[in-house]
Amino acid sequence: MRHVIFGGDGFVGRHLAPKLVAEGEEVIVADISRSDLAHYAKATFVHCDVTDKASVAAVGIKADDMVYNLSAKMLSPIQVRAKRHDFFWPVNYHGTENIIQEMDVRGAMRLVHFTTDMIYGHTFVWPQTEDHPANPLGEYGLSKLKTEELAAEWRKRGMKISLFRPRLIIGPGRLGILEKLFKLIDHNLPVPMIGSGRNPYQFISVFDCAEAARLAWKAGVPNEAYNLGSLNPPPVRQLLGDLIKHAGSRSFLLPTPGWAVKRTLDFLDLINLPIMDPEQYLIADEMCVLDVSKGERELGWVPEYNDGDMLIAAYDEYRAKREGRLAPAALQPAE
Repeated sequence: MRHVIFGGDGFVGRHLAPKLVAEGEEVIVADISRSDLAHYAKATFVHCDVTDKASVAAVGIKADDMVYNLSAKMLSPIQVRAKRHDFFWPVNYHGTENIIQEMDVRGAMRLVHFTTDMIYGHTFVWPQTEDHPANPLGEYGLSKLKTEELAAEWRKRGMKISLFRPRLIIGPGRLGILEKLFKLIDHNLPVPMIGSGRNPYQFISVFDCAEAARLAWKAGVPNEAYNLGSLNPPPVRQLLGDLIKHAGSRSFLLPTPGWAVKRTLDFLDLINLPIMDPEQYLIADEMCVLDVSKGERELGWVPEYNDGDMLIAAYDEYRAKREGRLAPAALQPAE
């Protein structure tokens, strides 16, 4: 079977592609750039800009293909308010629309598509199951929610579309907003928390995301949405405290009044000097924990990696890069 992975040279794709290659599957990676990755010895790369209909058509989707859409603009780098719509929507929404429309032209009926937990917005009930109200707080989450609504329409026309809503994806090759945290720790500076830090913070490993996509294919691409997050996430203060200890830093945790910090960040956002995106800081002290049991029940998916180990592995990679040495050995699954 052919597997066509849009955005396949990106973060999740570079782990999904070799999984499929190892199973003897034919893999087509469609992306705007190509890295020097070992699996390209057996996988085919096709240049593709998902915002361009002609570019998507040139990939040559076939009716029997299994299609994955991993292409996306993320919350890093931070954008000023006026630029957010034009930054997120061309790839996140219109790119998805282009892929689905081309699938329809070619008769391809199966799609795995990644959205985000940020479609939920503020927490009303926790842990958050897949039927939690969806009220995104910004253009990123809204652009992703609209792709879910698009998927719902195409399901009515006979397509099978599995949706995944990951928490913050972490793993080799991507630091994003974590780089700011790591710099504070490296310089022995206070590490401010929005609120008391007693609420948990949940990541999801890039390896676990790739496995979820593979299992959706194996399960026949259910017309369902699935949360992706770690199991038993620790409180923020424990997560950060363990990292500071691991780093041998003299940094200390600084609890802050959540409401005051959020209003300050609101003001900085208003004057076009954002430090964080509102979709990040407005929920920073809430109980944003995803219930991931549906994935286990329906796909046999169980996350293998825990938050503390993931964060420490990301820090070690950051340090290795700064010091010009090879990153430590790959993160091992939790016992």
